[in-house]
Amino acid sequence: MEHGVSRIGVVGAGQMGGGIAQVAAVSGFGAVVHDASAEALDRAKALHEKLLNRAVEKERMTRDEADAALARISYAPSLDGLAGCDWVVEAIVEDLAVKRELFGRLAQMFTDDRVALASNTSSISITALAAAANDAAPRVVGMHFFNPVPVMKLVEVIRGVQTADEIVARTVALAEAMGKTPLKANDRAGFVSNRVLMPMINEAFRAWMEGVAEPEAIDGIMTLGCNHPMGPLRLADFIGLDTCEHIMNVLHRELGEARFAPCPLLRQLVAAGRLGDKTGRGVYDHSKR
Repeated sequence: MEHGVSRIGVVGAGQMGGGIAQVAAVSGFGAVVHDASAEALDRAKALHEKLLNRAVEKERMTRDEADAALARISYAPSLDGLAGCDWVVEAIVEDLAVKRELFGRLAQMFTDDRVALASNTSSISITALAAAANDAAPRVVGMHFFNPVPVMKLVEVIRGVQTADEIVARTVALAEAMGKTPLKANDRAGFVSNRVLMPMINEAFRAWMEGVAEPEAIDGIMTLGCNHPMGPLRLADFIGLDTCEHIMNVLHRELGEARFAPCPLLRQLVAAGRLGDKTGRGVYDHSKR
């Protein structure tokens, strides 16, 4: 099926939203990035220029290709700046209430049945988001990219209870046109990626807490023995320990099993402000990196 998309709107200029816009532009789509923060938009623009210039230096693209991609990205401080987009991807904070409010607004803005309203959420129910979109609920779909977006090939395509078959098929086609590999999942807590990954990370924290081994040994055993590219505790620092705790809370709440409760040590580190790479310290000390 054809995706029928020429201009993609991205709500959120953070790491994920900026990455989605960059991939869209490099793939030939127009991209509009909206964020209420002017600083976030400036950071996204500077990062796009830096990364595409680096791609030219490494001969991954020509100067003309990089300039053309940059020209296809625009930055909008108002949500109204997304007018004229024929596909919208939300990549804002992982907060159900905030996302639901946004999807209510998007549903009022985009009344054309061809405009999909996609969420990049990693764990929040697509069905719950779609309920806030009222009549636009069949157009709400999960389009979960992975970090860093320009590098990671996977897009999880999540079907909510209300999501129309056509929207799922067009999401798959659009992801492929963006150079990604789309794989479909149904709307269950954590989908597939975080349903499997986060309990493994949580168990690594339990192993550390219970004195089974130190973090370096846990990560070393998983990288050398299981051929993981990054150990689970190092990966938790990269993702953000607060994000890991949040997703485990979602799994625990939605699936109702004690095994999904966040490890007490994980909770302690988050309470101490040791969130990983972004704060300079998590499981490991990153302050000298």
